[in-house]
Amino acid sequence: MKKNLAITFWVLYMLFFAIPFPMFLYYVINSEFDVNTLKDKDPYFALGIVVLSIILWMALLLGYFQKWVIQVFITKNNLEKIKANGIHREAKILNAHKISKLNSKFPTYELELCFKNLSDTEIRHKTIVTDIKPHERRFEAEKKTGILLDRDMKHAPYFVIASTTASLNGRTFIMRLFGWLFFSALVTGYYFFAYRTESYGMGWRFMSFGHPLIVIPLVLLFYRILVRLIFTKLGGLNNDSVILKFKGIKTQARLVSVNQTGTYINEQPMMRFELEYTDIKNHLHKSSLKKIVGLLELEITRQEMIEIFYNPENPKQIAFASDINNLE
Repeated sequence: MKKNLAITFWVLYMLFFAIPFPMFLYYVINSEFDVNTLKDKDPYFALGIVVLSIILWMALLLGYFQKWVIQVFITKNNLEKIKANGIHREAKILNAHKISKLNSKFPTYELELCFKNLSDTEIRHKTIVTDIKPHERRFEAEKKTGILLDRDMKHAPYFVIASTTASLNGRTFIMRLFGWLFFSALVTGYYFFAYRTESYGMGWRFMSFGHPLIVIPLVLLFYRILVRLIFTKLGGLNNDSVILKFKGIKTQARLVSVNQTGTYINEQPMMRFELEYTDIKNHLHKSSLKKIVGLLELEITRQEMIEIFYNPENPKQIAFASDINNLE
């Protein structure tokens, strides 16, 4: 609950600086704008800025369309593929936390599961499931449930509960589509509004690099890149980490050395770990890992042996076992 509130706060905080704030600054600064100066502006340069803004908005809107609409069909097709060709595993339910509202038609649970991955290495993973047969009480702690693992690991979801039925939630899909269309209509309407209120009969000469039609998509695209960077580079939530979790083999690595990289995140140092380990073919490998080490994790720098996961298809690809098990 606290995590969701924190995420909501930061999303609203970032959106404030992406949309209302640039508009407020622009119209305050231009409140005493001299219309006569528009005559001296190059109309072709202004038109170029308009074209650039359209390109930025198109990139943004197409990204949202892929995430909000197309991804629904990608996920459904992947579910059907896993149901047809997935590898069966038996998972033990370590924890089951009900997260649905009181008036929900069916209860929804966040499950922490323990099962063997594609390489028969035991892992822990959290997932959310909606129970359409609550009377059977299938999703309780200490019980077991069947799951199916994706063989290819190319798209989420990477596994499903064996009893899952792949179906399209029509109401949710319509809301996603309507949300995208509404947002697109707002953008289009803002172009018409800006032209009617700022052109003064001189076309698009009022357009500049400081106009919200340029600033807003730039900031939103920057946020998209920033969030992706944070989750893939700092949080470890990238496709390589997923492959390691579901395909990797756990082994003990010898800690050769630990050095500071000079980088600090929230005043916590990023360390480089030099490791040696042997794969299942008895081949010795040397590799390094970077990790942000907090004050409560300093013990890891003094250990002789550390558990890691490595990719059997590419043994140089490794991750700390502790990080892999925390990957959701």
